[in-house]
Amino acid sequence: MAIDALRGTRACVFDAYGTLFDVHGAVRRHRSALGDDPGAVSALWRQKQLEYTWLRTLMGAHADFWTLTCDALDVALERYGFAGDGELRARLLEAYRELDAYPEVTATLETVRARGRATAILSNGAPAMLRDAVAAADIGPLLDHVLSIEEVGLYKPRPEVYALACSRLDLLPEAICFLSANSWDAHGAAHHGLRVVWVNRFDQPVDRLPGEPVATIRSLDELPPLLDDDRGPSRGASGRPPPS
Repeated sequence: MAIDALRGTRACVFDAYGTLFDVHGAVRRHRSALGDDPGAVSALWRQKQLEYTWLRTLMGAHADFWTLTCDALDVALERYGFAGDGELRARLLEAYRELDAYPEVTATLETVRARGRATAILSNGAPAMLRDAVAAADIGPLLDHVLSIEEVGLYKPRPEVYALACSRLDLLPEAICFLSANSWDAHGAAHHGLRVVWVNRFDQPVDRLPGEPVATIRSLDELPPLLDDDRGPSRGASGRPPPS
């Protein structure tokens, strides 16, 4: 990574699920009730959750992320023989509303704010889901914005989602450092012009997609050293400095 790859950025915008919050934490809490391979249940739940965001966007049949999360869980439970266990389903969904944050999240957000950057979430999550997750992780005071795709009614990686961050933060795309653990999300944001850091937590191969992250890290605690303190003049979405 070039040493100045994030120079001039004025905000760090984070994906939520998989980046700040551990999407497999709900199953981990109830693994004893999920047979011999709870990891497979969790993996299929996540796979279907994401697939439904893409497919519903292509179909023009939007439903919020909580609906998709419930539908995806139903598929996973049916696939692994737990379709009739309403109590287990309810416990898993309750746990998903309060997913664990990764251990480095709080310290990273504190450091980013100390460096003078605004902080935000930009997520597929429905607003109520995000409120619950942020409250459970106790990171609300460290966030300037919590943005849901429900404001545009389309899921990532549609460009309208990344444009929402630029509009709400009143920043040009290149003034935003966007972080995601989802490779397709990282490429989507980079293709829209944001400066992207891919949080490759699990050593995944590089996808062959448009848009190129400026850096790849394994954990969010690797972000602060990449942020310089030379942010230049503040600029709104118009690209003009604000009036003095």
